[in-house]
Amino acid sequence: MDDAAIPAEGASVSAAYRKFGRQEWAGLRANTPLSLSGEDIEGLRGLTERLSLDEVVDVFLPLSRLLNLHVAAARSLGLVQDTFLGQPAARPPYIIGIAGSVAVGKSTFARVLRALLARWPDHPKVELVTTDGFLYPTRVLEERGLMQRKGFPESYDLRRMIAFLSAVKAGEPEVAAPVYSHLSYDIVPGKQQLIRRPDILIFEGLNVLQAAPGATLLASDFFDFSVYVDAEERAIADWYVQRFLLLQRTAFQQAGSYFQRYKDLPQEEAVAVARRIWEEINLRNLRENILPTRERARLVLRKGPQHAVEEIRLRRM
Repeated sequence: MDDAAIPAEGASVSAAYRKFGRQEWAGLRANTPLSLSGEDIEGLRGLTERLSLDEVVDVFLPLSRLLNLHVAAARSLGLVQDTFLGQPAARPPYIIGIAGSVAVGKSTFARVLRALLARWPDHPKVELVTTDGFLYPTRVLEERGLMQRKGFPESYDLRRMIAFLSAVKAGEPEVAAPVYSHLSYDIVPGKQQLIRRPDILIFEGLNVLQAAPGATLLASDFFDFSVYVDAEERAIADWYVQRFLLLQRTAFQQAGSYFQRYKDLPQEEAVAVARRIWEEINLRNLRENILPTRERARLVLRKGPQHAVEEIRLRRM
């Protein structure tokens, strides 16, 4: 199945977006300064991603400028409503949702965006929360027969996720998010990430744009802006295998790693295992649940085979 088979590529959907080549998009940076050093960028990139200074300048700086303008506009609109209601002005957090496949580079994208947005003086307090913490614990997934569907919509505690986003948006003084360990492949008992009235919250995960059947509230109902990180299936599959092989030499070697059983596999077998996991779980989730949400995003970033963004689509207002 290739992208041409997805109805979302039809003319009606294309008309909803303005399409930019990389250089055209880069020109929208205007005079936005580069506030990250080469050392900063190196510390933010993912395991197998080639995050270059050019990528930050061409792609992230225009986006940070756009989002800075959106935050200011949202605050102005909020002030109008508060004035109408005759109540004290409030500044609820601006929430940005980031979606996309496993291994497409969402986490790196979210970290870089957070670092850049936090350097704008108007909104220095930027928090990043991933949906991994809202997965059901392994014990629950095993009881429900969902371990082979981990990352699918039904593997998340959606009620808890919605309650978290609702509390953050309502301006609660402190809101706790559960914490997930990629080493143990499970929720960390008793550990929490405390969110205290940020200016901006970045909420990153596979299915954050999911429209759950019959649900009265969706995670995306709380988003002020949303981004989908996109790439061809073949490229994402290659990135997934590369990451698996790197983790085999690093994290899988550690005591307590859920995937320690794979640590000594010969490379050929490790590649076969990685491709099987990709095809049976992650590719299926991408096709069934993640990719169909792409056209719900305000911004779509399309990556090429070297992880560099080649095309940007911005939804018309």
